Amino acid sequence: MDRVLYIVSAVHEPNTYIPPHQHECYELVYYIQGLGTSNVGPRNYHFRASSFALIPPNYKHDENHQPEAEVLFVGFHCDNPNMNTLSGVYEDDKEQTVLQTLLRMKEEFMRKREGFAELLNLQMSEITVHLQRLLGAAGFRSPSEDRVQYVLNYMNEHYRYKLSVTTLSEMSGYSYDRFRHIFKERFGSSPVRYLLIKRLDYAKSLLRHTQMHISEVSAAAGFVNDAQFCNMFKREIGLSPRAFRIHSKVI
Repeated sequence: MDRVLYIVSAVHEPNTYIPPHQHECYELVYYIQGLGTSNVGPRNYHFRASSFALIPPNYKHDENHQPEAEVLFVGFHCDNPNMNTLSGVYEDDKEQTVLQTLLRMKEEFMRKREGFAELLNLQMSEITVHLQRLLGAAGFRSPSEDRVQYVLNYMNEHYRYKLSVTTLSEMSGYSYDRFRHIFKERFGSSPVRYLLIKRLDYAKSLLRHTQMHISEVSAAAGFVNDAQFCNMFKREIGLSPRAFRIHSKVI
């Protein structure tokens, strides 16, 4: 019988680093929101929303959260020796089976009705059976296999904020030059140009569909100042932002 020791929700501020540590129990850390890296034993993994870390007893592990992260984690004992082989970071399935069971466990723990401890243990056993079926059968894919894709996902969600190629390369685990080379090879443009096009596309949408002032559009799209925005917009689009807005309305 699996036995739950604790279940905890936590929110980590941006750029939070949790140093290497270990437990005498298993720990399952589910990343509800966030993006970052984790060393589990000798290997480095990348995590994102809807992925989770499975950490056997006495495995050193850390966490490095880039944006704000919401996590739900549970410590438990498990007698099944097959669980020892399932260390690492994995993605939940499309039904989010692991998350849904964890949320039921969290609710049961918070309400503390009669017999809640026994029910928590049964729900944990449900998760461990699920993990053994799917992880053991290679039904889950480790997100660490495609590190640059997760950096791209992060860029797509945060392009309106200040991002440096140095920070992005560190997130990928590659050197600055290697990251730029792989990114351009994979996605057809440099990281800097990719961010520029994303910001310009967003700015064009704001110019078409809102009455925001040009300076407000510039700031909302992530440009340093109005001059930079207007120069880059005209260079890439062929019109000034004001002319583009007028032209869009005429069409």
